[in-house]
Amino acid sequence: MPAPASTLLRNAPHRPAPTLDLGAGASLRLGRLHEACGNARRTLALRLAARIGVTPQRPLFWIAPAWSPDRLNGDGMARFLSPAAVIFVHAVRAEDILWTAEEVLRAGAAPMMVADLPGLPSLTAVRRMHLAAETGAEGGRVLPLGLILTEGAGGAPGVESRWRMDAAHPPCPGDSAPEGEAWRLERLRARTDPPRVWRVAGGRLEVVTGDDGGPSPGLPELAEGRPASRRMAGSAENRPPFTAASGTGAQPPVAVGRA
Repeated sequence: MPAPASTLLRNAPHRPAPTLDLGAGASLRLGRLHEACGNARRTLALRLAARIGVTPQRPLFWIAPAWSPDRLNGDGMARFLSPAAVIFVHAVRAEDILWTAEEVLRAGAAPMMVADLPGLPSLTAVRRMHLAAETGAEGGRVLPLGLILTEGAGGAPGVESRWRMDAAHPPCPGDSAPEGEAWRLERLRARTDPPRVWRVAGGRLEVVTGDDGGPSPGLPELAEGRPASRRMAGSAENRPPFTAASGTGAQPPVAVGRA
């Protein structure tokens, strides 16, 4: 990744920003807010959580509106990820989702935060979450990865990157994935990387357009499950324990619990 112009003017050596590397040229910068859309956006979110290493001691915070019928089911999650590794927060009001997302990121204690939004956030709200993630990275134990889930083609302003994941499961000749399981992963935009499309199947991330790179052999977490609607999730890795995040200020009406 080329160094920003501001970095080139400094005497200090350039250190690349920490990223969550998915292989084959796909990565997400830590300490920033990203966006996921598409009909398999929940699969992508939970696979990223597995990749980053959420555990019951270092859980994923999943924030969603209390009125939404689309909720992850513990039985469906068990195939990929222990439900104990996810803390669900059900917000009564739309603004409470953003408030909670900020507090989780600002605490710098949870490795990942997912906010399943009922609509697109404003640029101000996105900037606040960026700042919260940066604050958490400076004072917390981890570099938090923020991810908002949006419907349709997305379009939240000011995000670090926007990704789209859709199911592509019909059996194909030569498919090594069970029952022809496959996904189409697309990077729609990013601050420092060009648009690109990958095919995810059989434990491999293969570039389809935008690069001459070959397949990546090491991404089983992104190729084992079906699209995550209300009943899907991802796998987990072991990491050290952490201190639960705590916020400041008046607490909004939210319900917090594990599956």
